[in-house]
Amino acid sequence: MNRAGEPQRAVWVDQVMGTAISVHVLTRPGAPDLGDAVAGCFAELHDMDRLFSTYRRNSDISRLRRREAGISDLDPHIAEVVVACDEWERATRGRFAANRQGWFDPTGYVKGWSVETAARRHLAPLLERSGVVAAGINAGGDLQLFTADDADWCWHVGIADPARPGEVIATLGITTGAVATSGTAERGHHIVDPRTGMPAREVVSATVVADGLAAADVWATTAVVAGIDDLSWIADAATRSGVVIGAAGGIRRWLGTTEVSVQAAETHP
Repeated sequence: MNRAGEPQRAVWVDQVMGTAISVHVLTRPGAPDLGDAVAGCFAELHDMDRLFSTYRRNSDISRLRRREAGISDLDPHIAEVVVACDEWERATRGRFAANRQGWFDPTGYVKGWSVETAARRHLAPLLERSGVVAAGINAGGDLQLFTADDADWCWHVGIADPARPGEVIATLGITTGAVATSGTAERGHHIVDPRTGMPAREVVSATVVADGLAAADVWATTAVVAGIDDLSWIADAATRSGVVIGAAGGIRRWLGTTEVSVQAAETHP
């Protein structure tokens, strides 16, 4: 039960893009029905999955890979993502890239971008409805969060400790914004440095806070590829904050464009 005065939380869950995605909306008594907006959000995510899934033989991205169609012949979202990925490759100075092994694979970008886009279209407008305090979406641990301007609410987001399953190394307080985590702690060395073609091994976890999830996701991947010793990229990233945990246990944190904390590997239990 909620304590007196606390908003009520409603949660909807769907399996999309190979993961459990949940929508959370906090309301006061008298708030209107929200099912239409939530259904619209999930429907858009399913549509994006049908376009971009590399596991669906008939998806637009699979047709593009097999050269059965050109970009101009496919859904306009394909061209939009191609342009975005090219821009992100330049912004990250090659640390993020969607073109590899001879074909275009935007997997590392599409989930964050799709979730942010659907959330802004369907969930953010809920804050204009009477009684709605906050709304957010969780896509496999990556979050896009919104809070009404006049609401006294803060989302508390824990950063998992990769060395201690079930524990956190820090908790972030966010009203409106996005959080993305990337790394090798849960999925192994699945992130490849586009500049070398080799797996990125120095960082087990990188969490980035930004205005939107597409950017947070790209910069979290960039942090993994850059490695624990290189935070030069934060000067141009326009992220709010973040933390990088090295494979040897070292921890580096930043706020804006300034590093604020360094914990050497040998001091991390």
